[in-house]
Amino acid sequence: MFNYEWFHHGGLQRLVDEAKVRCAARKFPEHAGSGENGSPEYVAYRDALETRTILYMRDGLTYEMKEIAQTGMSSALAFECVPVDESYQVGSIVIVAPYDDIARVEVFAVHPDEKPQENLRIPGFRAAAAEAKPD
Repeated sequence: MFNYEWFHHGGLQRLVDEAKVRCAARKFPEHAGSGENGSPEYVAYRDALETRTILYMRDGLTYEMKEIAQTGMSSALAFECVPVDESYQVGSIVIVAPYDDIARVEVFAVHPDEKPQENLRIPGFRAAAAEAKPD
C-alpha cells in the first residue's frame, strides 16, 4: 500500500491535513464538514496545530518520523527518526526502510496549548531487546 508516491507526492500530506482538520473540528464543531475555511479563530487554531507521524513496521518496531530524508532513493523510505533514548538525543538517527515493511502510518494532531503534560514516548526498539541488556 505504501510507496514512494504516497510519501513524496501527497499521500502523507493529505493524512496530516486530515488529522489537523479533524482536530480543529473537535474544538470548533460548527465548522466540521462545512467545506468552508471557517472563522479566523478556527483557521488560527488549525494552523497552530502540531503533528506527530508514527510508522508501525511489520516486524513490530515503531518509529516517530521527524522528517523525510531526501536521499534520492525511491525503492525505500529514508527518514530521520525522533530518538527515544536520551543518549541518542544529541545526534540524529536516519533510517532506511523498505516500503513493504511499513504496516501502518498514524498522524496525531494536537494544539501546543493542549499537549498532554506527560511525555508520550514512542519507542523505536522492542521492549524485549531493552530487557536483554546485561547487568
